[in-house]
This record gives sequence, C-alpha cells and structure tokens, in this order.
Amino acid sequence: AGLSTGQRVVTVQKGPLYRVRGSHITLWCKVSGYQGPAEQNFQWSIYLPSAPEREVQIVSTIDPSFPYAIYTQRVRSRGIYVERVQGDAVLLHITELQDRDAGEYECHTPNTDERYFGSYSAKTNLSVIADTLSASMAPQVLTHTEGDVVELTCEVSKSTAQHTHLSVGWYHLQEAGEHRAEEVLTLSKDFVLRPGPSYAQRFLAGDVQLNKVGNTTYKLSIGGVELSDRGQLYCEAAEWIEDPDETWKDISRKQTGRTSLAVMSQGRDLSVDITATESSLSEGDTLQLNCVVGARKSSSRHFQVLWLLNGMEVARVDPHGVLIWEEEYEERAKLGHLQAFKQSNTVYVLTIYEGRLKDSGTYHCSASEVKTPGDFHSIQTKLSSGIQVNLKPLGYHMRLSVSTSTPQVVAGDALVLLCEVQGATSPVSVQWWHLPLQHPGPRVLVATMERDGTLSLGSAYRDGRTWGSLRLEKVSSSAFTLVIPNTLDEGDSGRYGCKVTEWSQGQSWTEEGETAVTVSSMAGLGLHATLTSRIATVKYGQSFELICQVSASYTLEEVPASVGWFFQPSPPTGHYHKLVQVFPSGTVAWGAAQPHIQGKAQLTKAATSFRLRIHSAAAADEGTYQCEVEVWRKNTLPLGQPVATTRSNAVGIKVVLPESKLRVATTESSVETVSGADTAIECRIMFAQNNSQFAITWYLLPPPPADATPLQIIRANYSSILEYGAEFSSPAQKSRFLSQRVSSNVFWLRILSANPGDQGRYYCVVEEWLWLVDGWYKLGEGASGSTTLEFKLPERELQLEKTNHSISAREGEEVTLPCLLQGAHLPTSHLSATWFRGEESRHVRPLLTFRHNGTIEYPWESLARRLHLHRPTAGDFSLTLHSVEEGDAGVYHCQVQEWQQQSEGKDWALQASVRSGYTRLTTIPPGNAI
Repeated sequence: AGLSTGQRVVTVQKGPLYRVRGSHITLWCKVSGYQGPAEQNFQWSIYLPSAPEREVQIVSTIDPSFPYAIYTQRVRSRGIYVERVQGDAVLLHITELQDRDAGEYECHTPNTDERYFGSYSAKTNLSVIADTLSASMAPQVLTHTEGDVVELTCEVSKSTAQHTHLSVGWYHLQEAGEHRAEEVLTLSKDFVLRPGPSYAQRFLAGDVQLNKVGNTTYKLSIGGVELSDRGQLYCEAAEWIEDPDETWKDISRKQTGRTSLAVMSQGRDLSVDITATESSLSEGDTLQLNCVVGARKSSSRHFQVLWLLNGMEVARVDPHGVLIWEEEYEERAKLGHLQAFKQSNTVYVLTIYEGRLKDSGTYHCSASEVKTPGDFHSIQTKLSSGIQVNLKPLGYHMRLSVSTSTPQVVAGDALVLLCEVQGATSPVSVQWWHLPLQHPGPRVLVATMERDGTLSLGSAYRDGRTWGSLRLEKVSSSAFTLVIPNTLDEGDSGRYGCKVTEWSQGQSWTEEGETAVTVSSMAGLGLHATLTSRIATVKYGQSFELICQVSASYTLEEVPASVGWFFQPSPPTGHYHKLVQVFPSGTVAWGAAQPHIQGKAQLTKAATSFRLRIHSAAAADEGTYQCEVEVWRKNTLPLGQPVATTRSNAVGIKVVLPESKLRVATTESSVETVSGADTAIECRIMFAQNNSQFAITWYLLPPPPADATPLQIIRANYSSILEYGAEFSSPAQKSRFLSQRVSSNVFWLRILSANPGDQGRYYCVVEEWLWLVDGWYKLGEGASGSTTLEFKLPERELQLEKTNHSISAREGEEVTLPCLLQGAHLPTSHLSATWFRGEESRHVRPLLTFRHNGTIEYPWESLARRLHLHRPTAGDFSLTLHSVEEGDAGVYHCQVQEWQQQSEGKDWALQASVRSGYTRLTTIPPGNAI
C-alpha cells in the first residue's frame, strides 16, 4: 500500500556507509508528511554491534539531557552536534570519527501529529574503517631559470578493502606562510585532468602535464617555468567511495611535504627566497630555514650568504663554504643545537634544534655576489623577504577541563568522568584521583595512564569485584575517560580530579582539574505487571486493545522504564516473538517476527500503564500476548542490566475470519463420447465472496467394482499451479487431462483422446481462498455433483473368457496368465490389449499395454524385464510373469479392444471392447508344497 496524504515519513541517508577513522562525517535526516509546527525536532541514537537490541542515545535538538553518558562530553564540546539545514531537515556531525562510532544509527522525530500515522524513525548503518591512504613526496629545494622544465613525483597508495577511487593533484603556495593554495593540476576520481584557473592556458598549450608513470607514482611536469611559479609545491591525494545513493564522498585526504622552488630571471639580477618547514612551533621543537639564491649560470658565480634574526646577524657562509657564527650562537653550535651549511651554490640551510623562546622573531637571509672568492667588494646584494617564526613555551597551549555526566548517582550505578586536554603538542600522562567527601584526607590514587598508554590502578581500586572493571580510555587524541562501573555507597561521593603532564625534551608541564560527584542510596524496587483485554474474540477487521498495568514499591514515574510486547501465534510454537519495545526515551524498536504490526499498532503510556491497540485484526494476529517491563536505576540507563524485570500473564486473542458463502453446483449429469474424441467435464460455482480465489481439484470414481476410493486427477491452486495425482502423473496422462478456467465461475476438466479406460464418475472439489492482509486464508470448500463419462461403441461384441480363476505359483518360477479371444475378428481390424492388476475393491493398475500398431508400453519399468506377452495366435494375449515374487500375489485381468481404420490415411476407431474374468495369483515360498 502506498502512503496517504498526511502520513509522516522519516528518511535518513541510505546505508551502509563506510567512513575512515579520525575523519569528520555527516549523516542527513529529513521528515515529510507531518502535522504541527514547521520546525520539527530530531533525536539521534545508535545500536552498537555488541548490543544490537539496545538503543544508545546520542544527541537531540530539543532535550539537552538526551545523550547517554558516553556521548555527553562529546556533545557538550561539539565533537558531536546537529546542524539544522531547514525546519524539517538536519545533519548529524561527528567531527572526529572513532571505532566505537560504528553501528546502526536511528533518526527519530517526536510526534507532533494528531494521531500516530506513518513512520517516526529511520535507520542507516555506518562502518568505521582504517585510513589506509598514503601520499608522500621527497622534500626538495629546487632552483631553475625561466623556461626550464620542472618535474615532481608523488607516491600515492591505498589498501582499503572496499571499492574506492583516487584523485591526485598539485597545489602552489606563492609566499612562505601563505595558507591559501592555488590548484595547479588534478587527476580527478573520474580520471579527468582538471587545471587550476591560473594554469588553464598553460595546460591547454601542453606546458603543464600530469601523468601516472607507475602503480603508485604520479608525475607533474611544468614546461617553460615562470617567475610566478616560485614558492612551494605539494601534492594532495583524496580517496573517494560511492555511497548507496550513487553519490561519491571523499573519505580521506593526505598532503605531502612541500618542495621549495626558486625561479631565476634570465637577466643577471639575483633573487633570494627564504622558507621554513614550520612557522609556528613549541619550545624544544626543531626549526629548519632554507635560503635559495636564484641566478643565471649560478655554478660559475660566487656568493656570500648571511642569516639574520630581527635584523641581527646570526651566521654567515662565505663563497668557500666557511661558516662563521656570531659570538652569542657559538656555544649552542658547539653543543650541536645549531647547524648552518652550504648545500649547493644556490641552497643554504640553517637548522635550530631544541628551539628556545628567544629564537622567535623575523628571519631574513641576504646574498652578496663577489667577483672572486677572496674579494671583499660585492657586485650586488639581495635581501629576502622576512619570515615570522613563533616558538611558544612548553605547555603554553595546554588547557584542561574535567567534567562528569553522572554528577548525582545511586549506589550501584556507574561514574563516568571525562578529562579533556587542549593544546598539548607532545605525549601526555594522565592521573586520576579521588578525595572522599565524608572522610577528608590525602587524595586517593584511582588510575594512571602513562605516555606510552600503559595503565595501572591505585591500590584501593585493584579488586575488580568491588567496583567492577575500571576502564581508563583515551577516546580521542585529546580526551580521556574514567569509568567506575559500580559505585558502592555514599563513600564514593566527593571530588574526582585529573592531572595531565606533557613531556618534551626532558621537560614537563602539568595541569590539573576536578569535578564533584554525589552518590546516594536507593530503595529496592518491587515490580509486577498485569495484562488485560476487554474482549478476547474479535472479528476480522475489528480493533482490540491490550492494557499492561504496572505496580511497584517505588514511584514508577521517577525511574526509566521500558515495555516490550510479545506474541505467540496460534497454534502455539513454544516461544514468544518480540513485537515491539518502547524505550524510556520514547524511542520505538519494532521486532522482525510480525512486520505487518508496525503499520496498524498504536502505543500509549499513562502513569503506571502501557497500552497496545491493534487496528484491523487479521488471522495472523490470533494468539497469546504478554508484556515485559524493565526498570533501571536513575541516570544509569546506558550502563549494565536493568535492576528489575517482570513478565505479565498471557492473554489470548481469537480472530474470527469472514464466513464462507461458497456454493458449488451439485446436479448429477452424464457425458457420452466415442473413443479417441476430446471431451470436457464442467464444474460450476454458484456463489462466492467477490474477492475470492479458487483452488480446483478433480477426482475420478472408476466404474464398479473398483469404485471405493476416489482418485485425484489434477489440482490447480489459487495461483493456477498444477499438481497431478499419483495415478495421473505419467507424461502420457498429464498430456491428456487438463484443468481450464473458462469464465469467472466455470472450470472444465478437459480429457483429450478419451478411451474406454477413462470411464467413471468425475467431480470437483472447490476451495475458497481470500487474501487477508498478511497472507492467503482458506474460508471453506464444496464438492460438485458427479458427471458420468460413458462411451458409445459400435454394435459389435468380442468373445473373451469371463470365468474367474485361481492360480498358484512357487516363488522364483514363472507363471502364465490366460487371455484368449474366442471366435474370429474382422480381417481388416487390429487388436489391442491391456493387462491390469488390482483388488476388485480398489483401482486397478495397468501393467502392460499392447497397442493396435504392435507397440508395447510398460507403465512400471521395474516390472518390464519380468513380463512377457505370448502371441501364438492373433487372439492370444496370455501374459507370462517370470521369477515370481511374494509381492506378485493378487488379482489380474486383461482388456481386449478391436480397432478399424475408416479409410486409407484416416485415424483408427474403436469398434469393440471386452474385459476378461479375474485371475487370482497365489505365491508359494520355495520348499512348500503346492
């Protein structure tokens, strides 16, 4: 069924989605067909693979207390947040994806409609995969003259299990410290080359090219390099995946180190550029500065280079490469903390190891050209532009905040503490401590995480049976959590603190923070549920309501409670299936056993009762129902098992199906035909439901004496699928007996090439079937009157022995059963004969048929090798049975028919038919006397 006007529909981004660990991801969700305000609210939850049945709440647009503890801090710090795109559409942002974020996400919209109608939530799956993308380019300092060719290579690889595409591009930074890069040339994920605006003309002219020269190697070529090309170049790779909605998403991006490019004018003027590996550093980091001298035919010219900090000389390198330090830098250079050298005639390097605060400032380099290495008079001097370097004190950026999502808990509940560190640039160690409220004294060590991730517990917390298994985790690069699963009593109240120490170059910097927690006791819960229904028997299409009344020794409204509805179909299967569960947040999770329920069930909650109302009852709704209520301690819903669970009594519901009004024609009739002609038996339905479908089964009652048991010929079910009875399942029989629907209420059994063996009484059984919401149901059945099939034969008789005989035969020997035609038959006629076996009161089975054209058919292949037809004369059809077995005992008879061809080339017509008397065969075991 389609959706009607006003039916709420929630749609979420189609999954499964694959995103890499550490990336910023978004999931969209929108709602339509709703009533109420234009601005709808949204709630996001997750079902983790470790507990797929349990909802874990993440973030809500309406309820700040909605997130469970494990998400509270990430939501508070906007590591997870919801962006409203418009009134009925939002984006869920996760700024730094973690492995534990994998699972099934549900977007739920609280009801603003007058009644529940439609879908109120939608789900999608998110998988977190490793980031395998790698991009690297050896950092270089290149000097070229205008017009030269510059070539750079970039190595890009991935090993993602999913099918992904790569894009690879080069970018240009013109000035040192500039943040906005311009695109040079990119090979897109669709394998299309796309130049940046500044390089479009040169790309079209063939001067800028990008080629893949190996499995993982990409080469950028810039022909006719220009002065505007100088600066820094780097390579960026992106990995793309196609989502189920057929859009492509970049799931990872990686940049390489930067290559410095100096471009000299073809004139004689000098050019001097200065670059830094990083301009914003912390105390103790390494700073490297490159001074690139650009000059035509530089290898035959002589330069002296000076390094300047805030206009004061630091060091100089003369044309011979001799290094001279200013006096205040000499001691640090001797200790290996400073290094300067001439890398080539155009590249000069200054490196400061274990940088100090006083190394901050503006750096320049100056190049002077002299005629000869010993000449003190410069021909020309050029000063580079300045580059600003800032070294911050160790711990300068570090900030610390400590919080808890469980400030007030009940004994037995968990404590969740979060310590967030911002600005740390080096590894940190984390220490948690507790200062009890009632017994102030020295702080008690709870747990420690060293810089290398090593964990240790304080002596008071090493017994996991007391507080449970404490968990100290690094949940992101800047956040640490401490979870104490089970609080004991009020003694766990007090202040909990976090101490973070950053280490670098043998120095340390420490920050501390703390938060308060209150633990109180809670009375035990006595819980009981009673299920009732006002009616136990409902008619198909009516509604019924189940009421789950809950009683407890604690005020139920003050604790989180969920209700699950369970169902066992009729007849009982031995276990109950979950229909639906309503969580304390109001989120509804539907079971898979009865999917049709979701579209017609209404769930409501009062102070101490839950109600399930099912509209349009169907046969599949018949069975027994139960409700199950679970209760958690306050503020501990996402942690551990509920503190109490109760299952109600069972209530049975019986659904009465529509009454069948089927009537089938019961008039007795007869049909006369001749051998070889086609004929039809009619089955007529006089009245039935308008939307009913019919299954028709045709039966044959053979003529006496074999008329005790009806034989099923063929059954056509309500989908017109045919099923033949055992006696009519041979290919020959299937080709002659056909069931045909000739109108809405008339069915025919067509018999092709009828023969006297088809004589008997035929009737049909009609079954009335109706589709009722979830399947086909049989409402009733009726049998027709019988139609007798008779054959009209020419007025000619054959003479055949009709006396009944008894014959005995020893097992393993042979026996001959007589069938001898008496008198003469027409000289132009042919004879056929069929041997049958069977008791007089049951249907006989054909064993062998001798056709009028001389061919022999064996319906039972297993007997063919033991049957032999003697024909010493034309009228003798005696049957010999070789190697008699115990199972051969029974009654046998033969039937002889006379056929005559009407004229040359015409069909053969039956002229006469006669059946012999019965011969009873008795078998005797070997060794017994006959």
